[in-house]
Amino acid sequence: MAAHDYDMIVIGAGSGGVRAARFSAQRYGAKVAIIENLRTGGTCVMRGCVPKKLLVYGAHFAHDFEDSRGFGWQPGLARHDWPTLIARKNAELDRLEAVYHRLLKDAGVTEIDGTGKLVDAHTVEVGGKRMTGKYILVATGGWPSLPDVPGIEHVITSNEALDLETMPKRIVIVGGGYIAVEFAGIFRSLGAEVTIVIRADNILRGFDGTMRDALRAEMTKQGVKILSGTQVKAIEKRKDGFSVSLDNGGPLPADAVMYATGRAPNSKGIGLEEAGVTLDKSGAIQVDAYSKTSADSVYAIGDVTDRIQLTPVALAEGMALAHTLFGGQPTAVDYANVPSAVFSQPTIGTVGLTEEQARRDHDVDIYVSKFKSMKHTLSGRDEQTVMKLIVDKKTGRVLGCHMLGGDAPEIIQGIAIAIKSGASKADFDATIGIHPTAAEEFVTMREPLPAVVG
Repeated sequence: MAAHDYDMIVIGAGSGGVRAARFSAQRYGAKVAIIENLRTGGTCVMRGCVPKKLLVYGAHFAHDFEDSRGFGWQPGLARHDWPTLIARKNAELDRLEAVYHRLLKDAGVTEIDGTGKLVDAHTVEVGGKRMTGKYILVATGGWPSLPDVPGIEHVITSNEALDLETMPKRIVIVGGGYIAVEFAGIFRSLGAEVTIVIRADNILRGFDGTMRDALRAEMTKQGVKILSGTQVKAIEKRKDGFSVSLDNGGPLPADAVMYATGRAPNSKGIGLEEAGVTLDKSGAIQVDAYSKTSADSVYAIGDVTDRIQLTPVALAEGMALAHTLFGGQPTAVDYANVPSAVFSQPTIGTVGLTEEQARRDHDVDIYVSKFKSMKHTLSGRDEQTVMKLIVDKKTGRVLGCHMLGGDAPEIIQGIAIAIKSGASKADFDATIGIHPTAAEEFVTMREPLPAVVG
């Protein structure tokens, strides 16, 4: 230890970096410093899933007020105040950041405010000062990426959308991934006119086709306009807002234009190449199964490695790294059957293979159930719940499980345990359901869809 100031220097205080720092220091007694130039907590807690879901909760009350009439309620005129929601959200983020600071302090981690830059494979410079570490961990996450389109300087990303001073009455959202559909649901439920523009033929590329089609149908029912096979040519600022020119129509008037066209690894300008760290074409840091880079003393976890961009994955990688470096237990993260969710309206929960993925290597049976939830039999809302099981014909193992509907992420989290444990369709069938729930449908689907011919 005499040769270095710290056992480990962590660049980036997001979920993965904080987890690695805390457990390395608290559990294994390592001397750790963590460097952050933005807010402690990272993308998920400060600029992503946590504040976004708080806005989803706020927006969904519009559905709840409307649905209550079918149950005998006579709600008065409900008006939403956007600044109140943003202020309440910000207060919660302040609370969470304070919790992160306390956890790091209690673990004995040294926090350093600034931008960390690698000088070499053991040295980091921040604020003109240099420090050395036996190991350096890069956990700088990702950042929204924007295409080169005329007028792109006028757009917002998910970062700015979470802090708008006023809610736009008309918004154009470019992109069809989970961030795009989630914000579309938020703004539409709060009364905005929402148009999604996508180059592809459908939203949610990479998700199961049944879920993609079902969510698109539900969003369309709610009044979200989805323009497929369409590209933005330019964004023009006008006195009354913005005008979005399209390659096959338009222009679209808007009070705000949001781009949700992907995120890039946040790896530029921090000295990675100089330290001998290999990056791929997208800027993602290349690592082995134990998160080690091409430089033996430099490691990387989370979105900057572009493996699976999910906060729980970064947490698992941070924990595994602590075991590997300081616990004498080389630990690799298992990336199979990682569950995920889309907090759209309605929500999606998913774990395992999509039907499209499964058919590449397996002969499968597909089970699908579509129904109106019990709640909406009285509320009158025209919304379908869709559930899907993908089963290997030869082994009977459930390869994938997908759901669109109320509480889908909560339901799939439990089912993910079964999928991870290798549950078979027979195990699902032998499980007694909880009645009356939507979730019981997963253990009562008996007949597969007819086989696909051709």
